[in-house]
Amino acid sequence: MSQMSRRHLMLAATGAAALVAAPRFVFAQAAAPAAATPFTLPPLTYPVAALEPHIDAKTMEIHHDRHHAAFIGNLNTFAKDNPMIASMSPVEVLGKLSDVPEAIRTGVRNNMGGHANHSMFWQIMGPNGGKPEGDVLTAIDRDLGGMEKFTTDFNAAGGRQFGSGWVFVTVDKSGKLAIENRPNQDNPAMDGKRALMGNDVWEHAYYLNYQNRRADYLKAWWNTVNWKVIGERYAMAKAGTLGV
Repeated sequence: MSQMSRRHLMLAATGAAALVAAPRFVFAQAAAPAAATPFTLPPLTYPVAALEPHIDAKTMEIHHDRHHAAFIGNLNTFAKDNPMIASMSPVEVLGKLSDVPEAIRTGVRNNMGGHANHSMFWQIMGPNGGKPEGDVLTAIDRDLGGMEKFTTDFNAAGGRQFGSGWVFVTVDKSGKLAIENRPNQDNPAMDGKRALMGNDVWEHAYYLNYQNRRADYLKAWWNTVNWKVIGERYAMAKAGTLGV
């Protein structure tokens, strides 16, 4: 066989291989399309009226069904052209905001932060929340000076937050607790930390009942705290498995 014939055979074989391989790649992409709406609104695990009289049903309904839902809608819009934000957990995205395209970075910061903050918020509240006990109570006594000092300092931090924002109890991998504020919808994950618990001090969280009396809202909010869930979150934080 001549050198030219062998060359033609090699080219033909290469072309055939490419034709076989290309459809497989296209098929693999088509077989697993990205979800049209990868972000979903987490449902409440209790009725909207369950936290009354401390947080009224109408506030809960508007807060969850409209405010949090708006974050979800915005994130799904961003994800249409930027699917990478849906391929990672909210904590991963918030911890790597510098990797998010600049054109959507502020929007992702605000909306992913809002999604993370509110997902935590609904989870740590509920009727008949009990009292702190076990390891989380030990940590509160050790790091925050006991429950009385803790609640006083937490409420003071919430009252000092200028404008909109959150007051959090952050927890590190060793289980150490700290009270920290964040503006707007910023989340501790942006600083490599985790929120054990937190309270929303945006006006939409309390204004229907409390108007400008944020201090009264902060005091009343403790009646809605679910300490069983917070104890579970503390255990996950120490295990390195706590998400938002």
